[in-house]
Amino acid sequence: MAVPARTCGAARPGVARTARPRPGPGPRRSASGPARRLWLFLLLLLAAPGASAYSFPQQHTMQHWARRLEQEIDGVMRIFGGVQQLREIYKDNRNLFEVQENEPQKLVEKVAGDIESLLDRKVQALKRLADAAETFQKAHRWQDNIKEEDIMYYDAKADAELDDPESEDVERGSKSSALRLDFVEDPNFKNKVNYSYTAVQIPTDIYKGSTVILNELNWTEALENVFIENRRQDPTLLWQVFGSATGVTRYYPATPWRAPKKIDLYDVRRRPWYIQGASSPKDMVIIVDVSGSVSGLTLKLMKTSVCEMLDTLSDDDYVNVASSNITRANCNKMIMMFTDGGEDRVQDVFEKYNWPNRTVRVFTFSVGQHNYDVTPLQWMACTNKGYYFEIPSIGAIRINTQEYLDVLGRPMVLAGKEAKQVQWTNVYEDALGLGLVVTGTLPVFNLTQDGPGEKKNQLILGVMGIDVALNDIKRLTPNYTLGANGYVFAIDLNGYVLLHPNLKPQVSQRVTWRVGKPFKMGTPDFLPGLPQTTNFREPVTLDFLDAELEDENKEEIRRSMIDGNKGHKQIRTLVKSLDERYIDEVTRNYTWVPIRSTNYSLGLVLPPYSTFYLQANLSDQILQVKLPISKLKDFEFLLPSSFESEGHVFIAPREYCKDLNASDNNTEFLKTFIELMEKVTPDSKQCNNFLLHNLILDTGITQQLVERVWRDQDLNTYSLLAVFAATDGGITRVFPNKAAEDWTENPEPFNASFYRRSLDNHGYIFKPLHQDTLLRPLELENNTAVGILVSTAVELSLSGRTLRPAVVGVKLDLEAWAEKFKVLASNRTHQDQPQKQCGPNSHCEMDCEVNNEDLLCVLIDDGGFLVLSNQNHQWDQIGRFFSEVDANLMLALYNNSFYTRKESYDYQAACAPQPTGNLGAAPRGVFVPTIADFLNLAWWTSAAAWSLFQQLLYGLVYHSWFQADPAEAEGSPETRESSCIMKQTQYYFGSVNASYNAIIDCGNCSRLFHAQRLTNTNLLFVVAEKPLCSQCEAGRLLQKETHCPADGPEQCELVQRPRYRRGPHICFDYNATEDTSDCGRGASFPPSLGVLISLQLLLLLGLPPRPQPQVQARVASHRF
Repeated sequence: MAVPARTCGAARPGVARTARPRPGPGPRRSASGPARRLWLFLLLLLAAPGASAYSFPQQHTMQHWARRLEQEIDGVMRIFGGVQQLREIYKDNRNLFEVQENEPQKLVEKVAGDIESLLDRKVQALKRLADAAETFQKAHRWQDNIKEEDIMYYDAKADAELDDPESEDVERGSKSSALRLDFVEDPNFKNKVNYSYTAVQIPTDIYKGSTVILNELNWTEALENVFIENRRQDPTLLWQVFGSATGVTRYYPATPWRAPKKIDLYDVRRRPWYIQGASSPKDMVIIVDVSGSVSGLTLKLMKTSVCEMLDTLSDDDYVNVASSNITRANCNKMIMMFTDGGEDRVQDVFEKYNWPNRTVRVFTFSVGQHNYDVTPLQWMACTNKGYYFEIPSIGAIRINTQEYLDVLGRPMVLAGKEAKQVQWTNVYEDALGLGLVVTGTLPVFNLTQDGPGEKKNQLILGVMGIDVALNDIKRLTPNYTLGANGYVFAIDLNGYVLLHPNLKPQVSQRVTWRVGKPFKMGTPDFLPGLPQTTNFREPVTLDFLDAELEDENKEEIRRSMIDGNKGHKQIRTLVKSLDERYIDEVTRNYTWVPIRSTNYSLGLVLPPYSTFYLQANLSDQILQVKLPISKLKDFEFLLPSSFESEGHVFIAPREYCKDLNASDNNTEFLKTFIELMEKVTPDSKQCNNFLLHNLILDTGITQQLVERVWRDQDLNTYSLLAVFAATDGGITRVFPNKAAEDWTENPEPFNASFYRRSLDNHGYIFKPLHQDTLLRPLELENNTAVGILVSTAVELSLSGRTLRPAVVGVKLDLEAWAEKFKVLASNRTHQDQPQKQCGPNSHCEMDCEVNNEDLLCVLIDDGGFLVLSNQNHQWDQIGRFFSEVDANLMLALYNNSFYTRKESYDYQAACAPQPTGNLGAAPRGVFVPTIADFLNLAWWTSAAAWSLFQQLLYGLVYHSWFQADPAEAEGSPETRESSCIMKQTQYYFGSVNASYNAIIDCGNCSRLFHAQRLTNTNLLFVVAEKPLCSQCEAGRLLQKETHCPADGPEQCELVQRPRYRRGPHICFDYNATEDTSDCGRGASFPPSLGVLISLQLLLLLGLPPRPQPQVQARVASHRF
């Protein structure tokens, strides 16, 4: 009996009932089971011929359609792909190249040695600077009457301050004898510099005319000659910096300070490199008083103080705002107590757990204006080798939450030379525009004594630092011999990556945002014409297990690297595609070694097919000619004049020669490249011969493919828009030339998703256009051809050595292949055959062409994206995640194990600020006096009134206290994005490989469907009844990247399963001779009141709001 036409709500004869799928992607039902198979068999049996009607196609029919699709795809690729022909071309040109081997162990050891040598040169310069600084300071005579006009120095902020009429120098008439310098552009520094002088930066809230600062400037001036001599010995040195404990920064070479547009809160003592160098790693527990007396202004002060305290921690530190401290550095144990006072001494607790050695320091902070007795707080700090601080108002927060570092530095100073150890930081953003850097740090000690026979001074003078650009380290690693999917990476003792291809922190940029939308380089949201700035206050802490997809094997590799071991391991693992849409299961070889004299470990990842690579070997006869490269054989096929007959050539924008400037415009880059080749000989020392010769070789190889295969074929016969080939040598040739106008793939094959995925997978890889770049439906009607890429790797076997040096493919015409798809999945054998009509007394099976109103037929790729459909109205949805096209069917495919889901987190995203609603302009979080307060005369002379005044005065520096979110409206002013965590979800093929029939059970609106993987492709062929009812709405599977609530994965779960970290080799947190008598009485280094007032007025008038500080969120940013 044939299945009659359905109506919504009517029971369908012959439909077996099964358990209904869950409405969401929760627990998945098994795809098998005797009872299920029996019901399905009965259902298909009931759909046997009988009355005049169409029935759902039987399984063997759909398997026949699948074979036809497989044969058609394979036939086209064999004719036009040219895989076999390209293999023969390589063999015919065997004399032009050699096959070289990547030996992983030798490679990583060589690179590790090169990095060690590079860093060792910086270490020697650091030691010279630190020794000189200690000598100069010891010889310096303190001057109580020193004046500003006595000191000559270049004030790096002078130019910016002169432009600001409210600046301190303008107000005071600028008494200092500031130098005026000329600068020259230096590409190494990405800045204008002066090599004859150093520059000085003094924090905005410190009065540069104070006696302390002037004496500091006086003795550090002598460092200038040491800086210059260091550069003479090592011209590759970048920034050399001395950060003083007083806040003064002296750096070389001199360059103007890169001040922000509004207010400059830079303080060297809060930079990650200074924090790491100023003390040994810390085990910190923060205790916050939440008793009933803590509320309003005091609570606000405490929250902000804790946030500022967290900014003084480095990657090597451990922190908890709870009682459990699961993993520890076992060094510098301390308790930071924030309270409003009124605490007991709890002497019995300290006697039992901390005395007599006092291994845990206690720092106490009396917060807010109050009348409580603070003597117990002072006692706790002084009897436990800590320090007591007072934070009466917001203006005292920054200075008082960082001065504890001076106390922690005491044991280091007393340890002397033993503590003079160079440490290397994690990756962070250079404040002067150098980009991503690591910094070598060395503490500088005060070697003076307070008087004859007095104890040794125990103060740290500051930290000396030398930057190494991350790009300089990358240049020591092999670039193109490892292939598109091979790479080098490095991690530190915390498991954070120093080098990794997935280390791509986003560039901060001022744009108009759609709320919550992430910003990513290389996506349609990236607007390259706009000015870009960077805004990283903290190191780029990307864990190795977050840079890759985490599994047990990688956890084991990470632990071994942190422990400083050597190792090698081949694993099966999941990798994310370059465009982050796909997941591939691949084989990778990991090899790792420690980098001696550093806290880094280096790793190498190689796919098995990248064990060997090609190296062009241009004949001696050609090299001896000494003619320009442009005269070499095959170079003519790079010239645009050859494109019409030989196809368009894109060349990868690599650093072929020193004088070749990179360009995002490939046409301009090719033009510049050709002009340079007119002057360069093949053996020129200014060029990378490996890259250059391989480029010329692949130019000739791909041209022969045009000559032997493509030129004589009619692409229109098979509805092809283009054919193409891309190579490891950096050539992408697209034929015919006109097809290059619509070519959107990256000209660097190693950065093209189709190229990398084709190497990692066998067979033909389909890649529909990304939905964000798709044409609108109307554009399809305007004869704008939309294509689908199909590519496959070319595997060579030469003398028993296997490699994959190229990828070839075709670009299908979407509209023509959609029609062809209907025919191949129908009862017709070819397009010219008339459609079969079902007579009144006959039975016919539905097919994808005749019955497209009742039958949905689609091809979906391994990521769950729609590739082809028999529904014309879905052509504009090609490339869209299939759940957005048919949520009900996609959920059924997932529940029946055709797809598996992988969730991960992107910790490097940048998002627009989230609005909190339309609010008025009233300040938030401010103490508001009552009417009774105003009527009480005593109130005006009380601490509360003074506190409110101080809040108004100082609080504008931390303007989030007074922020009011402006009413959001279209066309609102530009806002600055901030770092955020994005949740990513990808789908990939599950365990089901065979042909499979199933039912989507939805009461009276159930649907039959059939699904089958197409052999030798990444496609799933699905045939299903079209839904006629809307009452069977299932949960929609999500694939798009989404903004994580709070800070991403559940923080409490992460605390319970912390990742392995390794503490310091040696710790300086105790010295029996330490003098702890200086333990604080609430005094602090006074800021410049005039500067604060003027800057606060500036903030009040124009500074945009920043997000409200959240203690819990900020704590989560430091991995436990």
